[in-house]
Amino acid sequence: MIAKAWIQGVSTRRVEALVKALGNETGISKSAVSRICAEIDEYVQLFLERRLDEDGTWYPYLWLDATYLDVRIGKRVVSQAVVIATACSATGRREILGMAIGDTETTDFWTSFLRSLRERGLKVADPGHGDPTGVTLVISDAHSGLKAAVKAILPGASWQRCRVHFARDVTQHLGSARSKPVNALISTIFAQPTAEAVIASYHQVTDSLRAGFGDIAAMLESAEPDLTAFAPMPVEHWRKIWSNNPIERLNREIKRRADVVQIFPDRDSVTRLVGAILLEQHEEWQYGERRYLSEISMRKLLDTLTENL
Repeated sequence: MIAKAWIQGVSTRRVEALVKALGNETGISKSAVSRICAEIDEYVQLFLERRLDEDGTWYPYLWLDATYLDVRIGKRVVSQAVVIATACSATGRREILGMAIGDTETTDFWTSFLRSLRERGLKVADPGHGDPTGVTLVISDAHSGLKAAVKAILPGASWQRCRVHFARDVTQHLGSARSKPVNALISTIFAQPTAEAVIASYHQVTDSLRAGFGDIAAMLESAEPDLTAFAPMPVEHWRKIWSNNPIERLNREIKRRADVVQIFPDRDSVTRLVGAILLEQHEEWQYGERRYLSEISMRKLLDTLTENL
């Protein structure tokens, strides 16, 4: 009960009050709570180090993102990057593939993280040799270190730039008031029914912005291959794969529970709490009744990838 309460974001002080309410008048110390919660480490380690290829599945869609938590390193409190990989398997189920903690989102850090996923069995597509099964599309923000790592470690995968992050870039560039009509116009690109219509709309929107918003038109021009990488995939998948929203919701839950801790005493404690949250979410996705993407649409994806060989 104590471990579960801690994972759910109940503070140590409230855990003590809960223990007293259950009849133990002496309560429980912070050190005892930490000792009990340390037993979670074994389960978290097994989860984060599990093989990704044991059942023969493959992961066509991979979402990557980072959140930042305050951790005590030596005698200083520093912000640490917690990177997380989630994926959708060929069966249409979402999974948590892994996490890592580092100082910043450098190319080396992302490269090391993605390499660790490869070493655990994450399959890379090899269309040049007639094998389309593997990571087909990576969805993330436009962090340069992440992009470079994806290119180096996941060859054969396309990269989808998160449309929500692009809209934020437009807002940052123009300001809130001026960006609203521009982002509304850009959003019409993603309301099209076919891949051909998406590309045609993209060019129309870009051309219409040249006169009054030349900088934004230039941004759209350079980002076209990345913002439209979703288009060749089945239409049923588009809303799920053109942004990083799915993993950002997970990050918000991590933040909510981490806010109770505020400052983690070390990196191991971050791995314990975040890993336990990820394990809990993974199991919920695996055993829930609804699939993230239907089996029929996943078969359609495989047909599409095979046709493009």
